[in-house]
Amino acid sequence: MIMGELSTSSARSPRWMTPGVVGIGLSSLFSDWGHEAATAILPAFLASIGAPAVVLGIIEGVSDGLSSVAKLAGGFLADHPRWRKPAGIVGYLATAVTTFFYAFARSWPSVLLLRALGWMGRGERGPSRDTLLADSVAPGERGRAFGFERAMDSLGAVLGPLCATVLLGALGVRGVLRWTLLPGAAAAVAFAFLVPPGRGHDHQAAEIQTMRARFAQLPKSFWYFLAGIFAHGIGDFAPTLLILRASEILAPRMGVARAATISVALYTFYNLVNAAAAYPAGALADRIDKRGLLAMGYLASAVACAGFLLERPTLPMLVVLFGLAGVHRGVEQSLEKSAVAELLPRAVRGSGFGVLATVNGIGDMVSSAAVGALWSAVGPAAGFLYAGAFALVGAVLVFGWR
Repeated sequence: MIMGELSTSSARSPRWMTPGVVGIGLSSLFSDWGHEAATAILPAFLASIGAPAVVLGIIEGVSDGLSSVAKLAGGFLADHPRWRKPAGIVGYLATAVTTFFYAFARSWPSVLLLRALGWMGRGERGPSRDTLLADSVAPGERGRAFGFERAMDSLGAVLGPLCATVLLGALGVRGVLRWTLLPGAAAAVAFAFLVPPGRGHDHQAAEIQTMRARFAQLPKSFWYFLAGIFAHGIGDFAPTLLILRASEILAPRMGVARAATISVALYTFYNLVNAAAAYPAGALADRIDKRGLLAMGYLASAVACAGFLLERPTLPMLVVLFGLAGVHRGVEQSLEKSAVAELLPRAVRGSGFGVLATVNGIGDMVSSAAVGALWSAVGPAAGFLYAGAFALVGAVLVFGWR
């Protein structure tokens, strides 16, 4: 009887909720709280300094592209356990400080430079964070751990736009950008004091010295899976373009100011759905086929893009489309990393996460720039058609290649 009670109690306890999972979750919460507040008002801020619509796509695309280099280097750092935690702290600080300095920019090239530096910090810290997270739980619980981290990240992305909306009237756009330093710094502090150092021994990482040798240790199943992720990624544009599209749709009927407010609210809803979907998706993925569930997440993006092809979606339709986009993001971010963690040998897991992050970064660079260019040259429908087509291709590849 006693053994049965102990077994039941153990089964009910959240064994995956380790100090590493909690610390990384809080860091993600605070970091996104800060930089998503800036992201929510970035389209309006760029418009206020005279930047055309295509500039938003350029800024997002170039920043993600440069971030890709940092992600690859971050993977090298993550293969050395003693470097993981310092790399994470530096990365969180870089994002916090550069986002704060948006407030002092007077031209869009300055915003581009700061965004690129901040996103390089995000890229550098990513593989170390993901490796520490994968090591914090048992293999059968990684879906939950990554889902929780994504949920906390997305909760920060909800709080950021909400705070931006509340503070905008009192502080103005530049005042809100200065305020972002507070949650950004809190992320670095949480990571420094709550996350345990990396497990393992540096001599294990030293056995494979060159980047080429590290890549040779990555299994073929990982590369096949990565091909599907990349196909999806080159159509997976930045969500700031969703804000811009909603503003364009609503402005003729509601006015520019009200349309901007509602668009930020829609983006907040997008992040709320993202947060709500992330953990259930990860928990479900611990029990069923991760690839099938990930393919369904990609399909949600394709359906959302199809909805935006309509000439004038109504406000209720925009709520549905932003919700679908949020489901897609929650499923994608939880399942890609947890699935990859199962494919990678521990000795080169950091490099594998770096490659994954780099591939996603290159995809983001291509997709945001391509959608922005098609938007300006042809129209928004062309950009959404492009994005939806590659979401379908990615769904087919991640589900079909085993």
